[in-house]
Amino acid sequence: MQIIQTHQVPLAITPMRLQEYGVGIFSTIPTRSGLKKALKKEYITVNGEVASTATFITGGETITLILPGETATGKKLIFPLRVLFEDEHLALVHKPAGIVVSGNSFKTLANALPQNLKRSELIDATTPQPVHRLDLATTGILLAGKTRAAIRALNKLFEDKEVEKIYYALCIGKMEACGNITEDVDGKSSFTEYKVLEWVASGRFRRLNLVELRPKTGRRHQLRKHLAGLGNPILGDKEYGCENLILKGKGLYLHAGSLKFTHPFTGETLHIQDGLPKKFRKIFPQPE
Repeated sequence: MQIIQTHQVPLAITPMRLQEYGVGIFSTIPTRSGLKKALKKEYITVNGEVASTATFITGGETITLILPGETATGKKLIFPLRVLFEDEHLALVHKPAGIVVSGNSFKTLANALPQNLKRSELIDATTPQPVHRLDLATTGILLAGKTRAAIRALNKLFEDKEVEKIYYALCIGKMEACGNITEDVDGKSSFTEYKVLEWVASGRFRRLNLVELRPKTGRRHQLRKHLAGLGNPILGDKEYGCENLILKGKGLYLHAGSLKFTHPFTGETLHIQDGLPKKFRKIFPQPE
């Protein structure tokens, strides 16, 4: 029996070769080498045409993988996820620390989604796909599309900056009560609003702040770089923190706590929240 999987390419992407774009988009071929083998065996089509390593992706294409039954391993990633919201179109799940969203390894959140979500009964149902990313060490809400139309629509919401994201971080050192950070990240304009919600004195770190963060752009490591540049690195940040102030063994204190957007198919305002992790609440107890 054949296994058929499809992937809808977002409209707004940087053009690239399929052999680069396609790594990790199909759960049955999560590695770069597996993708190249599938292309060589002509198992992959783009808009109905057999693809090769020279095929270019520019946005909006439908990529289809057809695996003969005897070559499909059927291997599934058993990794339970907490589902915060789900309907026929989309789902929001809690991403724990220590798992990448997608990529060329088997243990990815993308590979865990099909085992945690109900398959959509809509005509264009597809393998659930994350529509944005969180760092390996970051916890919190991740949004995924369950149909090709939903994946396109959700990517458009992010592109048009119509998704309101709120993060929470524990930051080191004395901070102003609120402010805007506008330093470029990797040469690109970036904007983050922040507000200190609470602070406590600390013998080792002088002061720890519970900070609400509202990024208006989505650059890689934007929040971590912005706060480090401000002189208030996130607790547990080994990459951007101060060497003598690295907290080891507890992970990064950065949490995607809230997503708010208009459901592209029902028109409902969805405001999904994910409470602070236990390690945050040990330092800043929250009311029940």
